[in-house]
Amino acid sequence: MGRRTLQASSVGIETIKRAMKRKKWSQDLLAGRVGCVRQTIGQHLYKGDPIDEEYFLAICQELGLDWQEMIVQEAESSEDDLEIKDLIADIRQRIEPMIKKECGKMRVLDMEQDIALGEIYTDVNILENLTAKQRWGLEELHCLFNSELEDFERLGWGKAQKRVSGLDAVQGHRKLMIWGKPGAGKTTFLKYIAMECLAERLGTDCFPIFLSLKEFAEKPGQPELLHYISHKFVDTGVKIEVIEKLLNHGKALILLDGLDEVLEKDSRRVISQIQQLADHLHYGKNQFLITCRIAAKEYLFQGFREVEVADFDQEQIQVFVMKWFQFKNPAKAEKFMEKLADNEPIQELASSPLLLTLLCLVFGELTNFPHNRAQLYEEGVDILLKRWDGKRGIERDQLYKNLSAKRKEDLLSLIALETFKQGNYFFKQKTAETYIAQFIENLPDAKSDPEALRLDSEDVLRSIEANHGLLVTRAKGIYSFSHLTFQEYFATRKLTLNPTTETLRELVSHLTEKRWREVILLAVEMLEDATELMQLMKQTVDQLLAEDERLQEYLQWLKAKANSVEREYTTEDIKQTTKRFSYLAYVKSDQSKIRCLYLFHPLSLSQIIFLELDFFLDLCLSLEFDISRFRPISLNLSRSVPLDFYLYFDQKFTSLLNKLPPSQILLKEELQALFAERPDPENKEPFKQWLKKKGKAWTEKLRQLMITHRNIGHDWQFNRQQKDLLKQYHTANILLMECLGREAVIDRGVRAEIENTLFLPISN
Repeated sequence: MGRRTLQASSVGIETIKRAMKRKKWSQDLLAGRVGCVRQTIGQHLYKGDPIDEEYFLAICQELGLDWQEMIVQEAESSEDDLEIKDLIADIRQRIEPMIKKECGKMRVLDMEQDIALGEIYTDVNILENLTAKQRWGLEELHCLFNSELEDFERLGWGKAQKRVSGLDAVQGHRKLMIWGKPGAGKTTFLKYIAMECLAERLGTDCFPIFLSLKEFAEKPGQPELLHYISHKFVDTGVKIEVIEKLLNHGKALILLDGLDEVLEKDSRRVISQIQQLADHLHYGKNQFLITCRIAAKEYLFQGFREVEVADFDQEQIQVFVMKWFQFKNPAKAEKFMEKLADNEPIQELASSPLLLTLLCLVFGELTNFPHNRAQLYEEGVDILLKRWDGKRGIERDQLYKNLSAKRKEDLLSLIALETFKQGNYFFKQKTAETYIAQFIENLPDAKSDPEALRLDSEDVLRSIEANHGLLVTRAKGIYSFSHLTFQEYFATRKLTLNPTTETLRELVSHLTEKRWREVILLAVEMLEDATELMQLMKQTVDQLLAEDERLQEYLQWLKAKANSVEREYTTEDIKQTTKRFSYLAYVKSDQSKIRCLYLFHPLSLSQIIFLELDFFLDLCLSLEFDISRFRPISLNLSRSVPLDFYLYFDQKFTSLLNKLPPSQILLKEELQALFAERPDPENKEPFKQWLKKKGKAWTEKLRQLMITHRNIGHDWQFNRQQKDLLKQYHTANILLMECLGREAVIDRGVRAEIENTLFLPISN
């Protein structure tokens, strides 16, 4: 007796090819994994020829496909085939109004009215490997997401995992279990698939059935799922026998939404009936898609491929925003993206479709993001803790009745602060459960038995993840907050809820640490009165350089330099603080800092000219005889032609001198005379010879001229420790200035004193 063979159907061949493409496998690679020759795949399987059953089953197993769905099924008569097509066409037409009513529109949060799904829908991406099942360690996660303390960055989860199109995933698998965080867009995705199926754009000859599992579970009489499906379209004039016939032929796309919304008392029955229908000899040939929140259920459906809805990436965010504002005000979309690019904490929130909707609603009203970011984060937390389920009338099982929304915020604040203080953006499940146990053991209905308390802590953690998505699994047994922004917000909430001087001093002790920057800014906004915090910050900033005489001399020079500019421009209403900050920035040879300064405190045109001249002269001095120290990237010049730097400088020099006011005629004449002593840099060989013979003396003339006329060019000769202190001082002052600009309650006298003494030596 010959070996049994199996033959792939035309649909099966295309499905296998798509699976190969997703995995980026070659025919040689697949053949090697299966143990057959390449020709078995390319010359037989792909042409629909029968191949050895063992190879066919192995190919499907390697690609994660159901072999029964890939093979040629028992042939139907041509008449029966035509009848099925006619029935599908008829049922699509009859159910179109119902499907469009259920799936064609959407309204979330505080949207004023329904909006057509197609006007705002953004393609979903899928993670084929569930995050919660990845076996990464804590060190691997920190390395993977660039969150090491010494090089702190905002976390970017979407960049770390491979994504595929949601539509490709649906077309590549007959049975999908789609997991996702709250507000990830699971329901919207199912509705989109239903509408695409109705419009015959899925490439399959079937009709959609969209079901809310919550509504099914709560249906009076507890009908069986098959009965519920068969009777769904009765009011549209479709006969039950027609639906059952099409189901029997596998012509339905069954979309089961919100398994997590089914209460525990109904859960076992609903899950069992889904599995029975999916395993049925005939009904199981239909396509099934089920959505559920991550961590909400532990049941694994046999025969279903598990995937996860990915967070939005930058491209998806932009598409969503453009669609949101396309009819009302397209210009706001561009403004939105510009503002978002400058705000990393809010960028994180935008990766969640639900929170991105909130941002669009807020931006639509203000044409900006709220100046008080703490209020925005508070609204986001409120949506995830209460409003998202409440607006849709969803009630969920509660382990502790006394664990109200406020108590959950208190619990999350405890976890956030303790983990953040330790620099743990990722933490083990047991760590989180320990904090939860400490918190809930004092609640009225808490259990006293340690083991029972441990189990309850595990359930509470899973409940917070499933119901609110504020804590999420990042790898097997490892958690984090869904966004670093929320960890910072809750940590700040814990610090500012009942603040003491000791608490504020602890916060200020982290003033120069980059990763604490957002927490300090939030604290200023969230405190009922931020005066004491600002005073402590100012004291800490001043003490950074207080013990170093050389650095105090440097601050005295900054003060003198600022005063000299003020005497030259008495009519300009520019704060001395601004000028001290300006010179601190340019002396560090960082032109970008000066540009940044203009955004905070606009300078007059004449002051900008002098700042640019000072910067130019200082740069000339530092480059004249040590070109190797220069970094051409900052001026976008070619490193391979150093003498071109001088050509650039000469052009810049001429331009600046022409802008100087008449009052500076002496400076202008002396500079022109000095630069006239130099050969033309275009004559490269003579210029090089001049550099070797007379360059050093010429540089000293330039230095003395700068000191005389502009009070710059001093060689401070700071050591490494002093440079580090100066960097910390600069960073801390910028943070202090930003805190002053926040929407915060600060005593007017204290605010004025801080503003008037920024960047001054300790004696002043």
